[in-house]
Amino acid sequence: MTTLSLPLPVLTKGRFASLDAYTDESLFEVCGVRIAFTTRQGGVSAGPYASLNLGSHVDDDLALVEKNRKIVLSSLSCGDAPLIVPKQVHGDRVLSVSDAKDVRAVANDAAQGADGVVVGASRVAALLCFADCVPVIIVSPTGRFAVVHAGWRGVENLISAKAVEILSSEDACALGEGAPREYNVYIGPHIRSECFETGPDVHERFVSRFGPVCAPDDSHVDLLAALKNQLMAAGVADERICDLGACTVCRNDEFFSFRAQDGVAGRHGAFACRVS
Repeated sequence: MTTLSLPLPVLTKGRFASLDAYTDESLFEVCGVRIAFTTRQGGVSAGPYASLNLGSHVDDDLALVEKNRKIVLSSLSCGDAPLIVPKQVHGDRVLSVSDAKDVRAVANDAAQGADGVVVGASRVAALLCFADCVPVIIVSPTGRFAVVHAGWRGVENLISAKAVEILSSEDACALGEGAPREYNVYIGPHIRSECFETGPDVHERFVSRFGPVCAPDDSHVDLLAALKNQLMAAGVADERICDLGACTVCRNDEFFSFRAQDGVAGRHGAFACRVS
């Protein structure tokens, strides 16, 4: 059984070839999992997509998007890794790949629609794309990880807790049934509560599901508070939830923001791959 424990999560900004990304070097040193929250710099796209746009569903040149994705893979020393990039649909579907031979089938399934990927195979990468929604990366001591897209609908539908459940189920052989969920959770740049104004229906749904902690006032919702609520309910310790603390709207110079850019924006990424 695996007895490795992970260091407490920390996010710091690092330079990887041409791009900057927020990562956890101690995590990488211990278990070989490279995580990264990219910024909007370091790529080849132009205009509102400048420069490291990783989203293929916006009006950017697809050839440039593919080049940007290759830049991320090569810069993070994962150039030969197959890359799974789901078609994000604001749902709660989480796919899983435990063996590299299944990557093509899972990638094809992901292209039909999913908002989370659990990866147990070495040198298989997952990338999800964002421009205000919440990027979540969850890493197990086994080296298995999940990358999750948590828009407000995904948060409401507990997609991050669902990813934890899948990780725990797939970790059972290595960690034992009922093992403590000593996972590191990394929450990347997203729209913060001060900028996330919602209508009364969404506001009431969040208060009803997660309590007043996720509602700083009558018109704003705190997605981070709701996420932490569900992750801790799923067995993740508060000290193992690391928030970058960056608002995409307020820091639109560093990250893409759908709201700040009036709906015409590229997408930064949440990336993970077990390199060794």
